[in-house]
Amino acid sequence: MPPEALRALGGPALEPDRYFEGRTASFGVWEDSGGASTGRFSTEAEGRRDGDALVLDQTVRLDDGSVQERQWRLRRVGAHRYEATSAPVVGTAVGEAQGRTFHWAYTLTLPPGDWLRRVDFEHWMYLADDGETLLNRFTVRKLGLVVARASEVFRRRVAP
Repeated sequence: MPPEALRALGGPALEPDRYFEGRTASFGVWEDSGGASTGRFSTEAEGRRDGDALVLDQTVRLDDGSVQERQWRLRRVGAHRYEATSAPVVGTAVGEAQGRTFHWAYTLTLPPGDWLRRVDFEHWMYLADDGETLLNRFTVRKLGLVVARASEVFRRRVAP
């Protein structure tokens, strides 16, 4: 569904630089290009303001036991436009928020030894009516071919 149609649905607006401020956690499921489940993952993150940017420290845990640490730096660069950088991202991630939807894309360098080496990510994030739950559907491509998809649900967490 295009962002224009989702904007018409009403409800809370998704502002990624505000949503990810504080603590968030997620659970997700990997799928192959045919839709079969191939694995699980989870994330925990802490976002804090640094001037006009949100710095997001993210821990990604894969079901094979591996852990990846990432630090994102997300900035609003227009009324609806965002840019983000992170060490494994090639160049700059770019995104646009409209209503309760955030669409963004980037190229990611994978850990040494991964045969794919570099892949393209495209995310569609949708904020639920409660303003706390976020559905993330993303596609991973190599040379334009889909190599994986994932469904992920984020929840904002209250500090203990």
